[in-house]
Amino acid sequence: MTLAYFDTSVLVKNYIQEAGSARARTLLRTHAFLSSSITPVELMSALMRRKSRGELEAQDLPKILARVQEDRLYWKLVDVEVSVLNQGEELLQKVQMRTLDAIHVASLITFQAASGMRIPFITSDSRQRDAARQMNLEVVWIG
Repeated sequence: MTLAYFDTSVLVKNYIQEAGSARARTLLRTHAFLSSSITPVELMSALMRRKSRGELEAQDLPKILARVQEDRLYWKLVDVEVSVLNQGEELLQKVQMRTLDAIHVASLITFQAASGMRIPFITSDSRQRDAARQMNLEVVWIG
């Protein structure tokens, strides 16, 4: 199983049925999961936001959270250390992007530099996709 970096925007599609969910689930089954250590917090935020908007039924939340806990056993997370934050600062001077997007892109760049591996960056966030492409990352887009 090959490794891929998954943005939280794709991970949400694994737990909430929305456009791109089928493709996201396929990619999550066929690739080992790598993401940033901010991902669990972002995922929880996205789930709670959908619940508060009425897009997620309250009775479904415990099942989803149980699945998340099971899945987390298989997640490899890049720690947000000084090297990632420094890389994020450098990125923001080159490419316009949001803070958490910069941390995700910087996490992958830092991982690739340390491991010598080039792996795909999988996202469904169009602004993040564009920023990652500007940084010459191999991007897999889930629209």
